Amino acid sequence: MVGASLAGLSAARSLRKQGYDGRLVVIGDEVHRPYDRPPLSKEFLAGGIGEADLALEPDDEDLQAEWLLGTRAAGLGSAPRSVRLTDGREVRADGIVIATGASARTLPGMDGLAGVHTLRTLDDARGLRDELTRGGRLVVIGGGFIGAEVASTAHTLGLDVTIVEAAPTALAGPLGATMGGIVSALHADHGVRLLCGTGVKGLSGETRVDGVLMEDGRSIPADIVVVGIGARPCVEWLVGSRVQLADGVRCGADGRTSLAGVVAVGDCASWYDPRAGTHRRVEHWTGARERPDAAVAALLSWGESEPGIPRPPYFWSDQYGVKIQFVGNAARADSVTIEDGTVDDRNVLAVYRRAGHPVAVLGMNQPRLFMRWRKQLAARTS
Repeated sequence: MVGASLAGLSAARSLRKQGYDGRLVVIGDEVHRPYDRPPLSKEFLAGGIGEADLALEPDDEDLQAEWLLGTRAAGLGSAPRSVRLTDGREVRADGIVIATGASARTLPGMDGLAGVHTLRTLDDARGLRDELTRGGRLVVIGGGFIGAEVASTAHTLGLDVTIVEAAPTALAGPLGATMGGIVSALHADHGVRLLCGTGVKGLSGETRVDGVLMEDGRSIPADIVVVGIGARPCVEWLVGSRVQLADGVRCGADGRTSLAGVVAVGDCASWYDPRAGTHRRVEHWTGARERPDAAVAALLSWGESEPGIPRPPYFWSDQYGVKIQFVGNAARADSVTIEDGTVDDRNVLAVYRRAGHPVAVLGMNQPRLFMRWRKQLAARTS
C-alpha cells in the first residue's frame, strides 16, 4: 500500500474485509497515522477540534499491518511488483495499491517567504492556524472550495479577508458559471471581498509577504497569504515505469492500471468514467472512501471480475454556516434549474440536466431533499 491517508487506509480495510489475510505493508511519506483532511480548513483551523479528533483509526482497530511512515516511494523496483524507497529499502509484494494522493500547487517565488501557506496536510494546517490567531489581513489566492473554506474560517476568527480568482466566476469549474456565482456570493454576504477575472503576477515582501501583485497592476496588502490553486497528483515516482500516467495514474473503471497486479485509488488515480466516456480524477473524500472496495476486488481477483459503475462523485463544503452538497458532473449538463428554495436565502436545490435527464444536483442548506435526489441519481446511473 503506497500511501497512508484515507484512500490507502480504506484499501487496507477493504483487503481485510474481502478476505486477504497475508502480509500487508503500508508506506506513507508523512510521519502521522491516517487522519481526516476535510476539517483542516474548517474546525481544526478554527481551533474547534484538536489533532486527536482527526484520527481515522478507532482505538480497537488492528489491521495487522506494517506501517512504514516518514518514508517516500522512489519508484517501482526491478523485481516484479516491488517498490523502492528513498531510504534504500525495497518492498516486494504480490499486489500493489497506489494511493499517493496529490500535493498543493504552488506559485513561483513563494518558497522561503514567511506568511505564505498552502493547505493540504496536518503540518500545513498547524502552521496556518498559528498565523491566523495573530489576526491581520488575509489574501486567499484561488476561489475554489479549499480557498472558500479557509476564507470562511478566517472571517469567523475576525481577519480581514480578500479572495482573488483568475476565472471570471469562482467555482465555475465544479459547479458551472450560474451556480458557481450563486454559491460564491456567500463571500459578499459576509463582507469578504471576492475579486474575479484577474490573475496573480507575484508576491511582494523581502523576508515576509506584504502584498499580492495582480496582473492588472494592483497590489493587495497582505499579512498572510494562502495559495489554493488546486493540486497535482503525486506520481513523479512512477515516471519511467510501466504504469501509464495521464493526469495521474490512468485506470480502468475498477482502478486497474496498465501493470498487472497494480491498482490505484484516491486523488492520484484517473479512473475511467463510463457515464462520461472519459478518464477523471476525483479529489473527494467519498471517492477515497468508497472506490478502494472495487479496486481491491479487482486486485484480489487478478482481473477476473467485471468492473461495476462507480457511484456519482459526491462532495460537501461548509461555508459561513451554509452546508453545500454536490453530486454528479456539472460539465455534462446542458441546463440547470432551481427546483426548491430561493437564491436570496441561500437555500437552494438545483438540478443539472442533459437532454432532460438529471446528471448532477447541488444543495445549499437542503440536506434532506438533496439526499433524495442523490439516491435517485445513483440509482439511475447504475
